[in-house]
Amino acid sequence: MSLTFQGYRRPNGEVGIRNHLLIIPTVICSNQVCNRIQQLVPNTVAIPHQHGCSQIGADKDRTFDVLAGTGKNPNVGGVVIVSLGCEVVDPIRLADEIRKSGKLVEVFDIQSVGGSVKAIQHGVQLAQQMRAKLDAMTKEAIPFSELKIGVKCGGSDATSGLASNPALGVAADALIAEGGTVVIGETTEIIGAEHVLADRCRTAATADDLYHIVNRFEKEVERMGADMRGGNPSPGNIAGGLSTIEEKSLGCISKCGTAPIEGVIEYAEPIQHGGLYFMDSPGNDIECVSGMAAGGAHLVCFTTGRGTPTGSAVIPVIKITGNRICAERMADNMDVDVSGMLEGTVSLQEAGKQIWDEICGVSDGRLTKAEVLGHAEFSINRIGPSL
Repeated sequence: MSLTFQGYRRPNGEVGIRNHLLIIPTVICSNQVCNRIQQLVPNTVAIPHQHGCSQIGADKDRTFDVLAGTGKNPNVGGVVIVSLGCEVVDPIRLADEIRKSGKLVEVFDIQSVGGSVKAIQHGVQLAQQMRAKLDAMTKEAIPFSELKIGVKCGGSDATSGLASNPALGVAADALIAEGGTVVIGETTEIIGAEHVLADRCRTAATADDLYHIVNRFEKEVERMGADMRGGNPSPGNIAGGLSTIEEKSLGCISKCGTAPIEGVIEYAEPIQHGGLYFMDSPGNDIECVSGMAAGGAHLVCFTTGRGTPTGSAVIPVIKITGNRICAERMADNMDVDVSGMLEGTVSLQEAGKQIWDEICGVSDGRLTKAEVLGHAEFSINRIGPSL
């Protein structure tokens, strides 16, 4: 019998483990109005950002895709889009794209409504009406085969590669064994170990795709006249005992378990169902998690040895550490402590079971520390210049 969790079945058949009402600004100029609506209407979340204007080409498209993908994330039940009225992101097109998922969507612009105060009042009214509809929705039993999780590391130290990452790999394998989906990202964090992941790709074409995104990133770094060693490993990584990019990467890739890689997808691209996938994304914590959320992940398991409090606007982020000092010092932020692995009191399989149990509980509605503390970070990865 398949394991199940209680989730919200969406009109398009997708499943949510949360039922957010999302307030989306199409442009930085709408941020304050969105923030005030979020503050005035309980159980809503806003995603302020600095984009949506003076962008061209692929960069403009990326902003649109991330906003649309975040709105379509299955953890979102309804969306209110707030436009200024003159930005490059088309609010009507954005609303139409999100409506393809069958969600409730409302859209208006500040200029037409008559300024910030009237826009806040209008937005609050729309949000209250939509929130009431969402609150009437009920949950149902959902098999874990429909769950999609991202695996991420940040603020890494020597304990990450030795304990928390391999333990997360065990949990990742457990979900895939149930028919579920795992996505790993951070292209910058596999450099020096890309050949190890390439050997795990299901097909030669997928391996070529993996090498392509690594080479593309390295060429971009060269074009900028920069040196990867200037920022990776980071000063915090080095202070935590990591010495080289290769050492960091070998520890990083262990968090995705042992399953074959089924495909390589672009940043914020929809994540397919079943098995392990690689998403081309930066190592930057919030940009990476935001890309996974836009791709449709339900939650992210985030390992850290030095500690980081960040969460996500629409998906729960489970914080896992293999560092006893971090677990005690940042107890407010850590959800799972597997430091017993390095003390000889917990086996790899037992540590993986701890993480799996947390995934099950959070999928079933239990709040993560980041959710309790209100961490709802959001950021869009840039490509090109601003005009």
